[in-house]
Amino acid sequence: MTNAEAVIDGDWEYRRVQLPPGVSRLSAAVQLSIQAEFSGWELSNVRLFADGTRKVWLRRRRSLTTAGLLPGLIT
Repeated sequence: MTNAEAVIDGDWEYRRVQLPPGVSRLSAAVQLSIQAEFSGWELSNVRLFADGTRKVWLRRRRSLTTAGLLPGLIT
């Protein structure tokens, strides 16, 4: 996955990921599943371009750990 950028909008955190043209549909699905399983992201939007590039928007709810606080910190 390349060109990841994060955008914070209220209670949601969005991340744009660009997949290069050589990535198969199955490989893209596996990569996105790994992000969902281990990082809590869910699929928001996918755009497939004529050259085979995929631009994917992932989203997840912001929590204390994703908002910049240390994980495991009890307040």
